[in-house]
Amino acid sequence: MSRVFDTTVCDLGEGPLWHPERGQLFWFDILGRKLLTRRGAFSRAWEFEHCVSAAGWVDAATLLIASASELFTFNIETGAREHVLPLEADNPVTRSNDGRADPFGGFWIGTMGYNAEQDAGAIYRYYKGELRRLIPAISIPNAICFDPDGLFALYCDTREHVIRKIALDQKDGWPTGESEIFIDMRKDDWGPDGAVLDAQGNFWNAQWGASRVAVYDRKGEFLREQRFAARQTSCPAFGGADLSELYVTSAATDLPPEEIDACHENGMTFVAETQARGQQEHKVLL
Repeated sequence: MSRVFDTTVCDLGEGPLWHPERGQLFWFDILGRKLLTRRGAFSRAWEFEHCVSAAGWVDAATLLIASASELFTFNIETGAREHVLPLEADNPVTRSNDGRADPFGGFWIGTMGYNAEQDAGAIYRYYKGELRRLIPAISIPNAICFDPDGLFALYCDTREHVIRKIALDQKDGWPTGESEIFIDMRKDDWGPDGAVLDAQGNFWNAQWGASRVAVYDRKGEFLREQRFAARQTSCPAFGGADLSELYVTSAATDLPPEEIDACHENGMTFVAETQARGQQEHKVLL
């Protein structure tokens, strides 16, 4: 069973991150330009000038955050921000979207058009001061996650409805070779959104429009689903003391008023107990 973790309604909830040193969940409302967190009974939000969408943790007090125009560090305790490098800062069409740190300390981040313009975005990797474009001509980058042994990365263009797999160099984590299809979802009417691989290598995918996170094994075979009240589930993350809790963001954007009235949980953030164990989120190396 799932329950509401936080009642804040996000236009476009995304990027949940369980900070392992703080034991605390952070997430974003991209369109609301906010970073949010909840600890115990207390919620907090920070507002930004531009859309913010994803983060990795650097240390106990510091996040690396992706925005519509840059990567920057953010001090959770003081609110201090420091520019790291630009991210498509000269392109007013795009903003950041899905992202996650890899097992080597790199941070992957996707960009896309504000109106999901065809092929307007890309997927990048930041690693030890270098930002490199990995995959061009992406419309809606999502499902960025990593094998627990660091052997490969998964990602998708939601518009393509295909989860792709690409091998990683075992020295520094840069992708090698061409991608291959891991799961073909082109016959389904919902969109593959954010995802995470658990400690056993199972793939947990939030599916936009389906009110669920679907679980697939290492071969890409469907295992089961976890249902949520919100229709537009957007991204999962494992957290809790033993990483068995599944946190899931959702979005209220573009839903008709009657659906919002019928289900006030749309846009809220959820948690569900699972029998799985997640990976600890990886530390970003600046």
